[in-house]
Amino acid sequence: MQLSYAQKLEIYRRGFVQLPGVVPQVMVDAALRAINHSFGEGMDPALLNQFRSQSYCPELRQHEVITNLFNQTPASDLAASAVGRLRPVGGGQIAVRFPSLQDPPEEPRGHLDGMYSPHNGVPKGEIHNFTMLLGVMLSEVKAPFSGNLTVWPGSHHTYEQYFRAHGPEALLAGMPPVDLAPPVQVLAQPGDVVLVHYQVKHGAAPNVSPHPRYAIYFRLSHVDHEARKREVMQDIWLEWEGMKQIVAARREGLPAA
Repeated sequence: MQLSYAQKLEIYRRGFVQLPGVVPQVMVDAALRAINHSFGEGMDPALLNQFRSQSYCPELRQHEVITNLFNQTPASDLAASAVGRLRPVGGGQIAVRFPSLQDPPEEPRGHLDGMYSPHNGVPKGEIHNFTMLLGVMLSEVKAPFSGNLTVWPGSHHTYEQYFRAHGPEALLAGMPPVDLAPPVQVLAQPGDVVLVHYQVKHGAAPNVSPHPRYAIYFRLSHVDHEARKREVMQDIWLEWEGMKQIVAARREGLPAA
């Protein structure tokens, strides 16, 4: 299974694309069963900030019930059709957004992954970037402010220009002070997959629904990423082998459709 030209064009323009029904319900249910069983065994309150920043249920991150959501579904081929050769995936982030009693909810806040924070495991002075964020939605998300994956369309292009002007290390000083289009709170059904360019600003909306929002995130890297991990912040399609036709058309001033 491969992305269509129209889907690749959406990634080019907006930085993300949503693909409905990629993961079978039986695999969604198995992942939810494992996660909820883990929650039933209890969580150490002292580790909650770490769980929120890195992953809930760390003992499940490399278990097949999680990794098979990527490795044994069309998600892997779809991602490869955009990026090409990917490093093997050995683990996923179990991301749960529990309901909040905040009323009204605050507006979503976003970030780029791989920046230091006190609980996310990234050392100070380092940037742990990658190529693509792939989200597998395990919950129905039918309204805004339900813990939605939230993305800022087109921000990948804006940040590319910023890092060309200021250097990739400018990210060490914090999120670039640039104007962006309004964010989109993604609505989803269980089994949907969302492909997001690394350099798209994203986050999770507050959840004022009655239900926790469950998702699994895989951070994917091109096989050559380590050798050019700063260069790709200034040339955002360098690692996206399947996007060459669209990128070439845009650079020549031709329509990308």
